Amino acid sequence: MIAPEVLLQGYRLGVFPMAMENGDIEWFSPNPRGIIPLETFHVPHALERVLRKGLFEVRIDTSFTEVMRRCAERPDTWINEEIIRSYTRLHELEQAHSVETWLDGKLAGGLYGVSIGGAFFGESMFHNVTDASKVALCALVDRLRAKRFTLLDTQWLTPHLARFGAVEMTRRQYMHRLAGALALNRRFAGE
Repeated sequence: MIAPEVLLQGYRLGVFPMAMENGDIEWFSPNPRGIIPLETFHVPHALERVLRKGLFEVRIDTSFTEVMRRCAERPDTWINEEIIRSYTRLHELEQAHSVETWLDGKLAGGLYGVSIGGAFFGESMFHNVTDASKVALCALVDRLRAKRFTLLDTQWLTPHLARFGAVEMTRRQYMHRLAGALALNRRFAGE
């Protein structure tokens, strides 16, 4: 298991761990780095209709480890048992969180990440039902805005995240933005 203090210090330094195929853990700091600017988050029109229907129930931190395990259920995954144990421990310390979407009492999608100061580091997402992870992302952004977070780190820019307004920035720009976010006193969980 990666010790919680090591994981948290890694995030503060702009690096995060991933498990390799052989089980080794390596640390990454992408350059450029992907983020979603909270002030310009974009909800695609089709997703706005889904949100208005209110099909999904959104829950916070009720099935953290299950969300991680579902995120790991893909052919090429960087989430192994050591990563799951490490982040579950961070969750127990209220530093890692899940945003879950439920449909008819079943976990339909979700995401998880790490919260330090005014920064949220998105790690992975999954869905078993169309749009479930997208609804979780919208709920995450709503929560981060309400709690006055200033950074949503997506690690890399993907075409999927670009639809929501994700952008890339240089490592230098990212580290400057990260420093400002870490200086804030914010809590993801609770009221």
